[in-house]
Amino acid sequence: MSTLGTTLRAFMLKELAAGMVSTFRMMFQPKVTLNYPYEKGPLSHRFRGEHALRRYSNGEERCIACKLCEATCPAEAITIEAEQRDDGSRRTTRYDIDMTKCIYCGLCEEACPVDAIVEGPNYEFATETREELMYDKNKLLANGDRWESLLARRLELDAPYR
Repeated sequence: MSTLGTTLRAFMLKELAAGMVSTFRMMFQPKVTLNYPYEKGPLSHRFRGEHALRRYSNGEERCIACKLCEATCPAEAITIEAEQRDDGSRRTTRYDIDMTKCIYCGLCEEACPVDAIVEGPNYEFATETREELMYDKNKLLANGDRWESLLARRLELDAPYR
């Protein structure tokens, strides 16, 4: 009896008719496709993209060279060297991230006590050579300067969950 029912359904093309009705219904609804390079979809404030080092409002870099981000990075992509200043505070002399190793887990951002290292909103950073993905302190600070208002807003929105 089941083979007869299967044969009858196949002969009547019920699935094809249902698919055509669904297609006809969707034809008159608004389109959901984005024209990507020219239109971009919304990003969550928790999105993890290209890294950036932030500064205080007086222009001084936030990183205090505690090396917690380096210690917590599971991919060992972060390298930090530090020295002590004349006033006794510690600051980084070298802050490198190998973006080819980075797995964008966000642990460096969570470990930082002063919100110095953050993952920014940029997801379009394709390069032609591997060397361009070796970020040094200057590149990270430039990213932070470029997106500071957006980064501060993102951290403000995320504050209740920290």
